[in-house]
Amino acid sequence: MSSQATSPKPDVHFASRGSSYYDVILAVFCVVLVVSNIAATKSTEFLSGDVSIGPVQIVPIISDGGAVLFPLAYILGDVISEVYGFKAARRAILVGFGTAIMTFATFLVVMALPGASFYENQDAFESVVWSGLQIVAASMIAYLTGQFLNSYVLVRMKARSSEPGLWRRLAGSTGVGEAADTFIFCAIAASAIGITTGGQFVNYVVVGFVFKCAVELLVMPLTMLVIRTLKSREPSYWADEPADLRA
Repeated sequence: MSSQATSPKPDVHFASRGSSYYDVILAVFCVVLVVSNIAATKSTEFLSGDVSIGPVQIVPIISDGGAVLFPLAYILGDVISEVYGFKAARRAILVGFGTAIMTFATFLVVMALPGASFYENQDAFESVVWSGLQIVAASMIAYLTGQFLNSYVLVRMKARSSEPGLWRRLAGSTGVGEAADTFIFCAIAASAIGITTGGQFVNYVVVGFVFKCAVELLVMPLTMLVIRTLKSREPSYWADEPADLRA
């Protein structure tokens, strides 16, 4: 009787999330998410003119203020997923979700408080808060979907290859997560920032996706350096305990 040789299952490692490094990354992750949601209430345009291909607007390029910082959330998500595993990433995603909800719940309470006699910006504040609520709804749905996909894809790819192929995991998970995140966010948030036509919407989606992926690919060498540094400094990363227990 002949037996078929099978390749040994790769050794997959994750660090324990009971670490001061994880706490710092989680704190920065939550701040990035909250600030991005507030910044996203401002729509932006780049390049002057009016260039279209059929119904699709090419110029001006449409984006929002959240694009300045939000790619960092995915970079941090990659770091957490690669070093600490899916359970740790899930915790970070849910904590970030809670901080964003708390932020805008606070804004709603503040908006309802009586303004001082000398306060002249109530209308402007309400305008930002109400548009912000739509942005938050868009961001939260997109964020939960995109971040979970990003983390899941990265961890599943790591389960197949173990340590080699880090750049492929980062690029592949980014593409999947950002595609879902960008489309869902733009579909819900478009009217809140003043997008009214299908051509503008396509521009908004494509520009957002390309920009976020380009930023992450541009800083990938730095992301990989951070990941490798954390792996070398986390004593639990190379421990013999099974990865699924450490994740």
